[in-house]
Amino acid sequence: MEDAPFSQAVGLRWADLDPNGHVRHSVYYDWGAMVRIAYLEGKGVGLDWMARNAIGPVLFREEARFQRELRLGDKVEIDVRLSASSLEGRKWQMRHRISKNGEAAATLEIDGAWLDLRARKIVAPPEDMVRAFAGFARTDDFTVLASGKPPAK
Repeated sequence: MEDAPFSQAVGLRWADLDPNGHVRHSVYYDWGAMVRIAYLEGKGVGLDWMARNAIGPVLFREEARFQRELRLGDKVEIDVRLSASSLEGRKWQMRHRISKNGEAAATLEIDGAWLDLRARKIVAPPEDMVRAFAGFARTDDFTVLASGKPPAK
């Protein structure tokens, strides 16, 4: 069963800003990683689970589209949705929406897969992770990825 979109609010820190007083581009990527891991932690397949199972996420592509200025004092909400996945769950794509006052400020698109940390190969995830991903809210344009091929855009 699909969950509601997972989101987290974040407060902007002085350290998040560039010399122009805008949020630095790399902060957006950090927020995306924070929200993805928070979702997985809540499903019981977070960092400790990954270490015990010797599996972790690997990203092939991470891309941001900046739509609206963010500055110190802004209230920011970040959500995550699954935008594509292979049937066995080896490879996946996610989309983050970063919003200010309900309006899109940026969108992150990522392509990833599960890496067996011992064999150093892309693998289908264990059943616990498959169940966690089954609950991810989907984007309206969600697609099924072909198995064994890198995610294409």
